[in-house]
Amino acid sequence: MEITKGRGYVYALRYHIVFCTKYRHKIIVGRFEEWLKSMFSNIADANGFKIITMEVRPDHVHLLIDCTPQHYIPNIIKALKGNSARFGFKRFPELKTKLWGGHLWNPAYFVCSISDVTEQIIIDYINSQKEGEPKP
Repeated sequence: MEITKGRGYVYALRYHIVFCTKYRHKIIVGRFEEWLKSMFSNIADANGFKIITMEVRPDHVHLLIDCTPQHYIPNIIKALKGNSARFGFKRFPELKTKLWGGHLWNPAYFVCSISDVTEQIIIDYINSQKEGEPKP
């Protein structure tokens, strides 16, 4: 994983994000699927985070993103879901016949931070920090 330097901080933040269509309707197919991938890339560029990889299934989306410590994950999710829904319904009005109530996405989502080291390695590293120090 790449370590990035900012002004006064160094970071490596990556998150696995998953969210589903409303009612798990299988609507992310064909032209809408291709448009959605492009839209997510544009949203990422506009909001200053990177999509490392993404895959969309007919009823849900997987994203691996890289962002700065200043990014707030709920705002990233809001930008992705909100913009894709608003512009998606305009570009593909037929979606409204499958999704009543004007909602493209389920309000819930999954997010998990990832690392190239395991939790146990971090625990062992933190616990070893006092080793070798002189005893008081």
